[in-house]
Amino acid sequence: MTLTVASGSDAPQARRIELDVSGMSCAACAARVENKLNKVDGVQASVNFATRVATIDAPEAIATADLCEVVRRAGYEAGP
Repeated sequence: MTLTVASGSDAPQARRIELDVSGMSCAACAARVENKLNKVDGVQASVNFATRVATIDAPEAIATADLCEVVRRAGYEAGP
């Protein structure tokens, strides 16, 4: 799911993305995914272990596929 977030005229356009994350077995897994996503420049992410959903605010310039790849490199699977 993608949602455009209103922002000021000087700020880069951002959107909210929710990714389903699979393969997490504990809260530490969710923290690992969240940490990896938050290292991406311009990204603010929160991962909920109970719902297995990553909620991400990211600039329009960052593709959803690139964020999924960050999750994959952390050892998990993700998709919109």
